[in-house]
Amino acid sequence: MREFPFIGGGIKMSELRLKNIFITQDGGLIPYTSRQSGGQRATYPPRQREEHGAYIYRRLREAWQESRSINTERTAISLPTKEGTYIEFLSSPDYELELSSLERRRSGIRLLNVQAIEQDGLPVKKATVFIPEGQEQHYLQKVEEYLQSDTPSGRPKNEKLIASIENIKIAVLESFWVGDHRYMPEDSPQWCEVWLSSDSEDVEERFRSMVLTTGLSMQPESLRFPERTVVLVYANSTNLKEIILRSPDIAEIRRAAELASFFTTLDNSEQVAWAKDLMERLDVIADSSVSICILDTGVNNGHILLNPLLKDEDKRSYNREWGSNDHNGHGTNMAGIAGYGDLQDALETRGRVKVFHNLESYKILPPPPGENEPKLYGAITSQSISDITIDKPNIKRILCMAVTAPDYETTDGKPSSWSAAIDEITSGYLDEERKLFIVSAGNVSDPTLWREYPTSNLNMPVQNPAQSWNSLTVGAFTEKVSINKVENGDFEALAPRGGLSPTSSTSYFWDNKWPIKPEILLEGGNILNDPSDLRSCDDLSQLTTSHRVLMRQFDYMNATSAATAKAAWMAAQIQVEYPDAWPETIRALMVHSAEWTETLKDQFLRGNSKRDYRNMLRICGYGVPNLERAIWCAKNSVNMIIQSDLQPFEKNGSRYVTKDMHFHELPWPKDQLLELGNTEVELKVTLSYFIEPGPGEVGWKNRYRYPSCGLRFEINGSDTKETFLRRINAAAETDEDEIEIEGTTVNWLIGKQNRHLGSIHSDVWTGTAAELATSNLIGIYPAVGWWRERHWLGRWNKRVRYSLVVSLKTPEQSIDLYSVISNKIETTVSV
Repeated sequence: MREFPFIGGGIKMSELRLKNIFITQDGGLIPYTSRQSGGQRATYPPRQREEHGAYIYRRLREAWQESRSINTERTAISLPTKEGTYIEFLSSPDYELELSSLERRRSGIRLLNVQAIEQDGLPVKKATVFIPEGQEQHYLQKVEEYLQSDTPSGRPKNEKLIASIENIKIAVLESFWVGDHRYMPEDSPQWCEVWLSSDSEDVEERFRSMVLTTGLSMQPESLRFPERTVVLVYANSTNLKEIILRSPDIAEIRRAAELASFFTTLDNSEQVAWAKDLMERLDVIADSSVSICILDTGVNNGHILLNPLLKDEDKRSYNREWGSNDHNGHGTNMAGIAGYGDLQDALETRGRVKVFHNLESYKILPPPPGENEPKLYGAITSQSISDITIDKPNIKRILCMAVTAPDYETTDGKPSSWSAAIDEITSGYLDEERKLFIVSAGNVSDPTLWREYPTSNLNMPVQNPAQSWNSLTVGAFTEKVSINKVENGDFEALAPRGGLSPTSSTSYFWDNKWPIKPEILLEGGNILNDPSDLRSCDDLSQLTTSHRVLMRQFDYMNATSAATAKAAWMAAQIQVEYPDAWPETIRALMVHSAEWTETLKDQFLRGNSKRDYRNMLRICGYGVPNLERAIWCAKNSVNMIIQSDLQPFEKNGSRYVTKDMHFHELPWPKDQLLELGNTEVELKVTLSYFIEPGPGEVGWKNRYRYPSCGLRFEINGSDTKETFLRRINAAAETDEDEIEIEGTTVNWLIGKQNRHLGSIHSDVWTGTAAELATSNLIGIYPAVGWWRERHWLGRWNKRVRYSLVVSLKTPEQSIDLYSVISNKIETTVSV
């Protein structure tokens, strides 16, 4: 434990605090045993066997005939053709296709994408499949067997597959397009992401060679995911149709992403004087092992306050021709907050200011005129981070990016190539090194929309790439409501103190299978409100450093960019205090420490149902994090942390099945809790881990799930150990999380359906001390992912790391839970 005179950002820690308790415990290993029996209800509509089989057979033959006719016409005029056919299968309204049976990998038949569409106002699923030349008989044989053969149970053979198909068509451009069809290029070419159906370098080279013969332009970058490669092609609709006719390797096509007082009013000479005063009180660790890397427009470290934190050799650029300087100020603004937290507090305090971390800058955005040209930002981000990691591999690095691309992307939470690249970077898939990546949620930036506050926040979805599962996504709230009346007259702040910032985007309208975003809110400033005008101003923004150091030293910054920089600063403080904490742990502590302000609850919490809390999460995440709660314990409020890993899957004969679950028995102060009786006590649990992404529009279920593996937690409540083990085993065999576990005695605040989204899960149970006295058993169990379902990719036996944070808190400050828990732990990691 140590004493802090001052840390930038207003956290004054003048007294000794109790450290978080790290428990060196791998957890009791529980081998999973399946209890499943019986079948599942049919997911296909009832069919007249002979009539439906004959129709599907006819539609298949018509598709082959149409394909042969097209190839014959092209060959006659010496145009190249692919050796195979793209087919589109459609389901009946409200039914699913039997996706796993549509694919036959050893025959080269590949499922490319699966999309939900509306047909005649009804929801329909469509799947696009590639059938190599010579394999046309595969589906015809399936139909023949459906018509002529029965299973041992007396049902038509292949019934699930054939009955699930409503219609069959030759695939066209629309079959491959993912996202709003309004963004499909017409006559004018646009930059488009083409997702290839393999991660092979040979396939990418073959595609690039083919595109070269058409005279189209391509960007040099590419992204590689399991069974997918993403490249950028500059093409119009005619060009894209021609590519589809020539290439057998296309899985999907998408539109490329496109990129949005007191101190500031002083004369520059006065600003310099304030900056020099702070410099004289500044203590910096020049070669800290903790660094915040800002991926942005570059940073100008000629600033007197940034130079001690950012060395010249730590300024880089994705393209040397861009230079590493800041061409528009955004990166330098980010650096001031990432370095000092609340710079105004640092300037105004009279004590020493200690900064325990350094800064790095990597320029990922080009200066004009290239800044508006679409790029494969996922590839640029991945290559940039690889570059800095190789150069300085031993740094505890927090990655910070407040750059979003709101245009031409799906707005419902589905992964993009950029968000999937971030998941790949953070998961360790590329280099076995996990990374903490903090990104901004994106802004409500149109002033005309602020008139509808806070409805405008609900209508503005979190922006690409902030839907990343592994990133810590930051939205904005505000406590800034004070305004200089002399300069701003009768204007007033738009948002109330403690309310959602008018600029913060949300995931309110996302489908509930996607992660909670943003997870946390930090200060993002307010908006000046007047009947005739809405605008940002210095008083309602955060003070930071200016990139034009010859003209001014200070600038102001607001919205989710400022909040993201503050989150990175907070993460650095936690990493400095706990050097051995994993990235998963730091993310967990920040979410675990978050709470909703009373104003946020007044604004958005309409009741106490699980749906009400789901809406609250989709708007405000888990709330506003608190650095002191994240770093320190008190006698009556104890944080316990476990960092562990498990192997979720294994091979059993020819089957790939669930393997391990963990069982943690925490050092509970049972006697003290029983003495407290009916006193209200709070138990909070947060589970954090990183997934490996399986992107591509393939339905995100069955073998095509996006996450490699999910983890879940449950607590015993009043259950005995034996009963609890049976309940955890039953939970692990359920692929979906649609219902609460039967028999549970724990009434969680948020609930399983709401918390088991994404790759960080947090929930609270408040009850009497007597009720919580025996609730010290926590089970961690796996949920199915593509590691198991796509076992041919060779990652089914991988292990997944996780961080578990458990806190026990009582309002009785005289109760010393901390000492009792500490004494029960035989080995406490000294971090």
